[in-house]
Amino acid sequence: MLDTALKEWSIVCDLLLSGELSLLLRKGGIHEPAGPGVFELEHPRFLLYPSYVHQKPQMIKPALRDRVNVLDQEPAEITFQGLGMAEKIWHVPSRKAFDQLDDLHCWSPAQIDMRFNYKPDRPLYLVAVRAYRLPNPHTVKNHAEYSGCRSWVALRPGDAVDDTDATPVIDGHHFDQLIVRIEQAFQA
Repeated sequence: MLDTALKEWSIVCDLLLSGELSLLLRKGGIHEPAGPGVFELEHPRFLLYPSYVHQKPQMIKPALRDRVNVLDQEPAEITFQGLGMAEKIWHVPSRKAFDQLDDLHCWSPAQIDMRFNYKPDRPLYLVAVRAYRLPNPHTVKNHAEYSGCRSWVALRPGDAVDDTDATPVIDGHHFDQLIVRIEQAFQA
C-alpha cells in the first residue's frame, strides 16, 4: 500500500502516465520538512498527486498547452491514476547541459529559466521517474491537510492505495537509454 504522494502539475502527471515524459524538475516547495525551497527525495516510490491550481499553460511547450487544465481551486476529490519510482537524481550542472535534453521534457524556456533563477543558491534537481499505471484509478477526498504548495503529501490511512498490480508505462530498455542520455549530457 502506498500512503505517500508527490504533488505535481496535472499535465506532468498525465505525461508521465502516458509515457511521454520520464523526468521531473524539482527545487522544493514552500512547506518542506527541511525548509522552504529545499527538496529532498524522502520517498523513492510515490503516488502521482495531480495539482491544478498553479499550472501555467505558458510554462509548458506550445504543442502541449491545450492539455493543461487550470482550476481556480483544488477539486473536492483527487484521483490517483498511477505512481512513480525515482530511479536516479542529478543536480543539474548548468542550463547549457539541461538544454541538451530539450526533446525529453515538456517545459517552456520561461519555465526552465524560472526554475534556474528561483533561489539560485539552491540546486535544481532532475529526477528520472519510471511511471506505473494503476489497474484501477483510486479517488479520495481532497482533505485540507493535503492542500498547499508542498512536494510530499502523507495520505490518511484510509486513502492509501494498493499498487500491487501497477504496470510500467515504458519498457526497461527505453528507460535505461534515457538514463544514459542524461548522464552523457551532464558529463560535459
